[in-house]
Amino acid sequence: MRQLFLYLSTITLLLLSFTAKANEEQTVVLISLDGFRWDYIEKHGAKNIAHIAEQGVRGQKMRPVYPTKTFPNHISMVTGLLPINHGVVENRFCDSKRSDCYSMGKGKDDSTWLSGIPLWNLASMQGLKSATYFWPESDARFNGMLPDYYYHYSKHSDYQKRIDQIVQWLTLPKEQRPRLVISYFSLVDSAGHEFGPDAMQTQNAVQQLDNLMGQLHSRINKLSINANLVLVSDHGMSQVDPEQSIALKTLPKDDAFMLKNTGPRVLIYANQGTTRAQISAYKQRLVKAAKGRYIVLSDSQREAYHYKNNGRTGDIILQTAAPKAFANKEHINYLGTHGYAYSEDMAATFVAQGPAFKQNLVLKEVNNLDIYPLIANVLGLKILNEIDSDGKTLLPALVE
Repeated sequence: MRQLFLYLSTITLLLLSFTAKANEEQTVVLISLDGFRWDYIEKHGAKNIAHIAEQGVRGQKMRPVYPTKTFPNHISMVTGLLPINHGVVENRFCDSKRSDCYSMGKGKDDSTWLSGIPLWNLASMQGLKSATYFWPESDARFNGMLPDYYYHYSKHSDYQKRIDQIVQWLTLPKEQRPRLVISYFSLVDSAGHEFGPDAMQTQNAVQQLDNLMGQLHSRINKLSINANLVLVSDHGMSQVDPEQSIALKTLPKDDAFMLKNTGPRVLIYANQGTTRAQISAYKQRLVKAAKGRYIVLSDSQREAYHYKNNGRTGDIILQTAAPKAFANKEHINYLGTHGYAYSEDMAATFVAQGPAFKQNLVLKEVNNLDIYPLIANVLGLKILNEIDSDGKTLLPALVE
């Protein structure tokens, strides 16, 4: 009887401990693996990330927003807004209404380019501390606010130091500890651009990043907090062929317009005083000159992409498909890129593991706009503005 009593007492204590832990405040560590295509886990042998996925939830593919570029997608993930609504419609673009152009990171000095309530502000507005280490525009004053802890971007920052800083933040005293920690790693994207998605150099970058994520996961699990690790990427990567470059000089010329080359697309802005008739005429000249190299997006295509002309998205858009890309000179000087319309190559990665998530669950296709309501739900935050997501592709990942 005594042994039975001790056994039952032990089981009861374990259950009470589990229940208490389940009811504790949740913490989220959100990591961006820039350019980590949906199939890189198997293709390039990312064993640690595969193990994390097996313990939690994996989106077989994650659908980025259009265009499949870094800054539009990162800001969509942390605001729940389409690019046309958060304002950053490309990595580089112009605004004909303000006669100015945006380039990556410009929000740090002029936050009027940006709209929405990013997750770090949503947390701060409801009493939770937040920390960011290099998420695009996380050092910009959205809503006049900044994260509690943050770094200005530097390409020279050491990747191991990022892991160490994340863990250090999570070991702060409770009153100072951030419940939301966000960070960004670009090495896989850089290798994919330079060498292409199939190259050994890209595989080596995946292996390096996989080791870092395995280390981070292990160190987080040793902490006495309810921490959830969420790994995402912003887009995939396609192989491109420099010999199939489309040189801008081969396009019809018209001094009434300015061209902004993004690689897979060209945004064309009408100069001040240009008439609708001139825009229509130039558009027809571009259609005639296409000869299968690119398409000129129609109004209905732009609407389907949630990319109507709002002064930032261009009066005319040329769009090509891999392995082609537009080149400022004769040929492009890289072997991989993204920014194309959504395809399998452009699909991104989603993996999440922790006490808030189900185990060994694979979701067929998820949307990156649903990351915002997902993390808000885990942290117990109320969404304060209208967003472009209902969360339905990712909320099934959560423990009920």
